[in-house]
Parts: sequence; structure tokens; C-alpha cells
Amino acid sequence: MERLIFHIDVNSAFLSWESVHRLKEDPEALDLRTVPSAVGGDASKRHGIVLAKSTPAKKYGIITGEPLAQARKKCPSLLTVPANFRIYQEYSHAMMKILEEYTPDIEKFSIDEAFLDMTETIHLFGSPLETADRIRSRIKKELGFTVNVGIGPNKLLAKMASDFEKPDKTHTLYAEEIEKKMWPLPIRDLFFVGGAAQKKLEAIGIHTIGQLANSRLSLLRSHLGEKYSQVIYNYANGIDDSPVEQREPVTKGYGNRITLAKDADSYEEAFQVLLSLAETVGARLRADEVLCGLVCVELTDWRFHSFSHQGILSTPTDSTSVIYKEACRLLKEFWDLTPVRLIGIRTGKITGHGFVQMSLFETEQDRKRLEMEKAVDAIRSRFGTDSIKRASFLKKDSPVDHAAAKQKYMKKGTEENHGKNPGISD
Repeated sequence: MERLIFHIDVNSAFLSWESVHRLKEDPEALDLRTVPSAVGGDASKRHGIVLAKSTPAKKYGIITGEPLAQARKKCPSLLTVPANFRIYQEYSHAMMKILEEYTPDIEKFSIDEAFLDMTETIHLFGSPLETADRIRSRIKKELGFTVNVGIGPNKLLAKMASDFEKPDKTHTLYAEEIEKKMWPLPIRDLFFVGGAAQKKLEAIGIHTIGQLANSRLSLLRSHLGEKYSQVIYNYANGIDDSPVEQREPVTKGYGNRITLAKDADSYEEAFQVLLSLAETVGARLRADEVLCGLVCVELTDWRFHSFSHQGILSTPTDSTSVIYKEACRLLKEFWDLTPVRLIGIRTGKITGHGFVQMSLFETEQDRKRLEMEKAVDAIRSRFGTDSIKRASFLKKDSPVDHAAAKQKYMKKGTEENHGKNPGISD
């Protein structure tokens, strides 16, 4: 049986939820969706950027991720309101409760997106189009905001379909529709193609998704690397066999992530951030006497597109050095150097020391390095976190502090340094 996947995407999520909330409190309030408006913040601070904008604001060329000051130059009458993430979480949760009535196989992709595997349950509700329209109608009537629904045989095509004409629309993208609906689109519209990759592809004459789909893999590999090239080549041809699955519960991992005050666009900067994150994650693993068997690197770029890549370790570990080395390897495999403003490390497959197989390849140097890390933990526990640092963090141009607590590139209060077993929230 061919899979049937729905992708649900809230239209202008933060602004829609802000509008619905204000109208719920005061029916006479101005509906932000009807005027040029944006959800943002204090333009003098790091979060002074457009997080979401109304349809009228789009007509002025305002885009998500640009500074509010720049947006106001385009539209001097732009109405801006601060973000209220507690309210947004509530509306996201309410939407998920509706979606759960249609299938148990749901993957919450972000606060305003979700994948539904309808393969086994669609016969209970009617045709795919009828069911998708019913979901849209219910969300609009019961919760007050609109969504787009994309329908396809896999997650990639369903997500691409939901990005077609907005708002409040249902679109399909089946295998037989790829050539007509997806291939004419500009290469940047393909999921997982960032700004840096776009420039490299256009430099070799690839401007549309169709051109990418019909290009030679050897040519792509010579410019973009083997693994990344294979991924976007498959996507351009509509190939994606990833399952719809719940993310690993946050109680099963340890992690840390940082929102940077200056976008990182080089491996050197990103590696320094990863080392700082690995320091805190490794220390917490050792403090709780547990090991991780999985490392995941998470990125959010300047347009708030989130990506992640994970790898399974050959042997579970609590070593900062091992976690850092694996994180760097993963980063180089999937990051195309598009500027990122959030970097995170998440670990999973947590086990106790008594339930793992000893590695036959562990060297004396590995054991000494781990003992050194434990000694550093003890010194910091007694004399404070800043009592001992790696030499690389003493450089004036270091983008972060050694323990991911006092970054030069981060506004105070934006770091999420999770404690025992919370992992990283999606």
C-alpha cells in the first residue's frame, strides 16, 4: 500500500495566534491579520526581528527574519507586537489534540507544523482531499486560525505541497505530479536547500528543482559533497522514505542549545560553539553517571528553518571530547554554511554504566582524557565554573564562553541549558 502523508502548516502562525488570542479577550480588538503587522520585539535587541507577518505586510516586501527597523522602512505604518510564546504553545497543543483524532501516527515537526501518516486510517474518513478539507475547516471553526494541508506519498512531498498557494488551502503532490508542480520551482524552494547551496548550484547552471533532479550526481558531489548531494538529489526527485514518528521524548536525552547574537557562517565559529555545548552536556552526563549512545546536532538558520542530523556512537560515552568530535563530524555532513543563529547538541540512547559493552578499541589516552574531564568537573564543582577553561576559549574572538553560559554573541537569557534528563525541546 502506498503511504499517504498529510503535512499541516499553520498560516503565519505567531501572528495568527496573537490575533486570535487578542480577539478572544476583546471581540472589538483590531484583527492583526487585516492590517500590515508583524510579531517581533524590541528592535534594539537581538530578537528585534520579524518572527511572523500578516498577508498585507507581505505586499510591502516584508520577510520573516529581517530586522524590524528594515521592515519599518518598507512600511512606516507597520504595527508590531511582542511575541507571547506561552500563548503560542497553547494553540499549538489545541491543534495537535484535533489532529490526534485522525491518526495515532503523528510527528510534531515544529510548534506550527505536523506530519500525519494517514495510510491506515484514511478509510475511516473519506477521500484524502475531503479529509484534509475537514481538518482545515475544524481548525478554523474551533480554534480560529487557518492552516495549509499538503498531501503526498511521503513527508517531503507533503511538506512541499503545503507550501503551495496560501492561506487556508489543500494541495496534493503525488509522484505523477512532481514534474508539473515541483520541477518548475526555483531551487531555493526545495526543502533543505539553503542560501549557500543555492549559490553553488546556480553557479553551475542549476536554477530549478527540475534541473537538479535531472543533473549528474557526480557534478553535484564535486561541488556540494557526497552525502548532502545525495539528499537533495533524492528530494528533487521526490524520494524520501523517512517514517512519520514521534520525536524521542525529552526525558530520554541531555542537551544544550544557544541562540547566537551574531549568525555563524563558518565551520570555525560553529566548532567553537559545539565545543562549549559539549562541555556542558558531557559534564551533566558524568554528574548523573550515565552514557549516551547518540549525538544530534540541531541548527536554525536566519530564516528560522530548523534542521538536524544525528549519528549513533560505536560505544556509549560521557566524554566531552567524543561528543564534540562526533558533533563536528555531523555538522560537516549536513550544513551548507547557510548562516545559522541557533546551534544545539542533543544526546540520546541514555544508559547506565552497568549496561554497556566495553569497547575493545579504547586506548590508554582515551581513559586518561576521560579522567582529566572528571577532574575538571570536580575542580569546577568546588571552585566555580570559571575556575578552569580550555585555552581555545581565551581568545578574544571566541564566539562563546567555555561553558555556554556567557556568550559574547548571545543575549542574556536566551540560552537553554537543560538539566537532568530534559534534553532539548522541539
